[in-house]
Amino acid sequence: MARIGNKTERQNQILKDLEQKGDMTLQEIVSTYGCSEATARRDLEELELSGLIVRTIGGGAKYLRPEQVREVPFREKQQALYHEKMAIARTAASLVHEGDVIGLTGGTTTYLIARELKHHRNITVVTNAVNIAMELSDNEGIQVVLTGGVLRNKSYELCGPLAEQTVKAVNIHTMFMGIDGFTGDGVSTYSELEANIARMLMQRADRTVAVFDHTKIGRSSLFNVAGLSELHGCITDGPMPASLAKALADSHAALHLAELG
Repeated sequence: MARIGNKTERQNQILKDLEQKGDMTLQEIVSTYGCSEATARRDLEELELSGLIVRTIGGGAKYLRPEQVREVPFREKQQALYHEKMAIARTAASLVHEGDVIGLTGGTTTYLIARELKHHRNITVVTNAVNIAMELSDNEGIQVVLTGGVLRNKSYELCGPLAEQTVKAVNIHTMFMGIDGFTGDGVSTYSELEANIARMLMQRADRTVAVFDHTKIGRSSLFNVAGLSELHGCITDGPMPASLAKALADSHAALHLAELG
């Protein structure tokens, strides 16, 4: 494509191409529109403010489709579906035994799992979420391993190279992973950084159990974390559509339906 000198025309074309392609790297944008990297970055920064795209690692961008789950700050969603999430948390905690090493990603459901784990003794919890580590910090029966990294203020999760370096050194028995979307294609989340650290935690875990309330079922978020075949189980309050339940069974992943007390 020839160089587009007018900023508005260039940004409109970038947005149109992103909608068609789904995502583009920074270098693709530079070469396609004949602009400098600095100009491309400024264009993407301004387009991101519109809420129609999200920046990706490496400087590129991904188009935000209407059906994709938006990122909701922890404080905003903390009280939503509280009883359902508590039921999920109790079910997850029932799978934990003395001597276990448990992994917890960030999220409102995993935060409640951490609260339930305070009733356990002689376990270790590995997490990249600052609020989860603080919740467990006063329990002498639980050893807490908190990764380093850059704090994402919407989720309280630590991400990036420092977090990933810590994860490489640990071994986890069971990881409970909070997610934003659950479909036949797998589990997904809004943040690319959180998706990356979740994948690394999965690699260090003997088994991974996705935990999510019923509003996540049938919805996809921006970044894929894992396929259903990579999960060992799911805990939700349901109901689970027959097609998704079958997909889980075909992937040999256990389905735990939490019962509301």
